[in-house]
Amino acid sequence: MRGNPVQTESLMGGRGHGDKLSRKADAAIVALLAHPTMPQAAKAAGVSESTLWRWLQRDDFRRKYREAQDNVFSEALGLLKGASTEAVNCLRRNLTCGLVSAEVQAAKTILDYTLRTRDMFDLQSLLDAIERAKEETQRTNA
Repeated sequence: MRGNPVQTESLMGGRGHGDKLSRKADAAIVALLAHPTMPQAAKAAGVSESTLWRWLQRDDFRRKYREAQDNVFSEALGLLKGASTEAVNCLRRNLTCGLVSAEVQAAKTILDYTLRTRDMFDLQSLLDAIERAKEETQRTNA
């Protein structure tokens, strides 16, 4: 006996009623990205909180939601990269703006971030070395 198409078709696409469900699921993902709470997201998507919660338990829904989150994050990083260049240029201008307090603050900020970045690169190099040593040990013991 065949089940209801809404139940048997994939949440993220299908035929007939599955398409309606897919549109609702897409709307729910957009709402989850746009609203800070599940009740607000459910209301914006036009579904109940329990439906939204159930969808969040599904691998296919979570995977699509995660992809949407990753896309939003990637776009935000792109914007930050552009703003970072402007921020560094601002700090460089403030190094010689003639206002001693602004020059000192710019210098401290540049040095602080330079040292933090160096520490992060050093840490990454250490992690890479540990990973290589672990892989070598595993090859030797295998």
